[in-house]
Amino acid sequence: MICRTDRIRPARLVGAAALGLVLAAGLIAASPGGAVEGAAAGLVRQADAALGRSDGIAAEMALRKAMAAGLPREAAAARMGEAFIDQRDPAKARKWLAPGQFSRDEALRGFRLLGQLEMNAGNLAAAGRALDRALAIAPGNSGLWLDIARLRYAGGEQVQSVAAAQRAVELDPGSPRVLQYRGLMVRDRFGLAAGLPWFEAGLKQHPNDLGLLSEYAATLGEIGRAREMVAVTRRMIELDPGNGRALFLQAVLAARAGDVALARRLLGRVSGEVAGRPSTQLLQGIVELEAGNARHAAGLFDALSQRQPQNRLVRLLLARSLAASGEARRLVDSFSAEALRPDASPYLQTLVARAYEDLGQRDQAAPFLDRAARGSPGMAAAVAEAGAPGSLAAVQGERPGQPDAAVPYARALLGAGQAQAAAAVTERLVQLSPGSAESQIAAGDLRLMRGDLAGAVDAYRISAAVRLGDDLLVRLVEAYGRAGLSGEAEALVGRLRASSPHDRTAMRLAAGFAARRGDWAEAAALLRWLSAKGGGRDARIEADLAFALLRAGDGKGAMAAAGRAWAMQPAGLAGTGAMALVLGKSDPGAAQAFTVRLRGLSNQDANRRGNPLKDRP
Repeated sequence: MICRTDRIRPARLVGAAALGLVLAAGLIAASPGGAVEGAAAGLVRQADAALGRSDGIAAEMALRKAMAAGLPREAAAARMGEAFIDQRDPAKARKWLAPGQFSRDEALRGFRLLGQLEMNAGNLAAAGRALDRALAIAPGNSGLWLDIARLRYAGGEQVQSVAAAQRAVELDPGSPRVLQYRGLMVRDRFGLAAGLPWFEAGLKQHPNDLGLLSEYAATLGEIGRAREMVAVTRRMIELDPGNGRALFLQAVLAARAGDVALARRLLGRVSGEVAGRPSTQLLQGIVELEAGNARHAAGLFDALSQRQPQNRLVRLLLARSLAASGEARRLVDSFSAEALRPDASPYLQTLVARAYEDLGQRDQAAPFLDRAARGSPGMAAAVAEAGAPGSLAAVQGERPGQPDAAVPYARALLGAGQAQAAAAVTERLVQLSPGSAESQIAAGDLRLMRGDLAGAVDAYRISAAVRLGDDLLVRLVEAYGRAGLSGEAEALVGRLRASSPHDRTAMRLAAGFAARRGDWAEAAALLRWLSAKGGGRDARIEADLAFALLRAGDGKGAMAAAGRAWAMQPAGLAGTGAMALVLGKSDPGAAQAFTVRLRGLSNQDANRRGNPLKDRP
């Protein structure tokens, strides 16, 4: 089966599918249906055409006429469910799909749609049961295997999801949906450019497929091939005037180019399902913030944060919007606890500190300024959560093997000083959910903390086989380095840069490798690009750039970079250290003053790190 009633499980295809096929054959044989004939046939074709263009209302009307002309309910149920899905009316769709009463010809379609409906509603076990019934009917259907891949991914079995997607490729290597999904998975695992051949292969066979064109355009834009991206989006609009995805991608490009007015106009034309996507709402908020409408932007980010409470980028943008709109009290109330987390960004800590200062509470601002001055943690680490783990223990006990319950519990145990218990929770999680990428990351973090370097590398590699995001890349590079495998770490970063040349995290790591090799010119070039393309607000990047330029023989450039780092964080280790180093020969007296200041900051930092939860309320 694809799932049990309590949690998703991999499909056991041989016995279960064979047994299910026998049962399904009996059920379908007992149901009315078969070929649609007479006047109803033409109306069904009209409904199919309407569904093909996502016109659920027209499809519903045609199907009701077909039923009046004699089409049995079982023969109409799957299409009617799809029509209501297109109308965004899941309750009515459920009335047609949930009974599972479909004609022989429509059973596969009906159970697939029911599985998708349950998946969208978060009912993963019910979705699995529906897809099990579909699998019993057509175990060799590639589209069904894509549904199974999506279900496994949503259910925390990302490794098994990759296997299901590969099965879909084997069954129908020319399917546009198969090629699109596989391209997305390859893109997540190996980098942006790695997905392009899959999209291009699909477009050779299906040049007008909007799904393939959409992902192709998005990938081109992400790797900096803007002209090609625009050409693809224009083709999408030719095929489908007003295509929301194409307009959204053009708005992204306009926003990146700094044309806020054009971005707003394009976003104003986005409608339908695309308008309600989190990515669209995120871009709307960013555009409004850049346009100076901070209060409106805060409202957009607040709504999005409620939809995605774990999205740290959205949370940071909300904090920035509140600061820009002068809502200091709300900023403090919403973000002070978050800014005390060990993994909080210095930028958020600075925003909270400034908000306290605006409220006249300088004593409350001091701890946040101290933390911001120390900069971001220099290495990947298991993150401790504040608070007693007791309440989380109950949640974890009710849902064993679920990462969203077990990982917060393990972090709370770590925050309470119970590292051994936290490790036990994560290892148990891996036993119960070995295919969960999040479970493997959590286990890798605890293993890295305990010094089990080989175990950490293994866990991170399993997760990276699904998706190599920035956070995981940093973890894996660190684990490789600490395990004496720096060559593998550098090779990994090199492969990612070849596929995603503008990936900031990979570029940052590559600069570090270049510095270790003594190639200061390359390190400086990489850091200069990062500074110019948005890193100019990162004191650590500016400080590292100063050091690289100094070693490369560019004293003037080094002084400018060190000055920028210090101006950003006058009480920070990075900027103070950079000034002390760069002024060493040109102004020994000033360099000595910065050195004394640096020693004082370093002592404070050492004391803080001795008790990482010291500032917690």
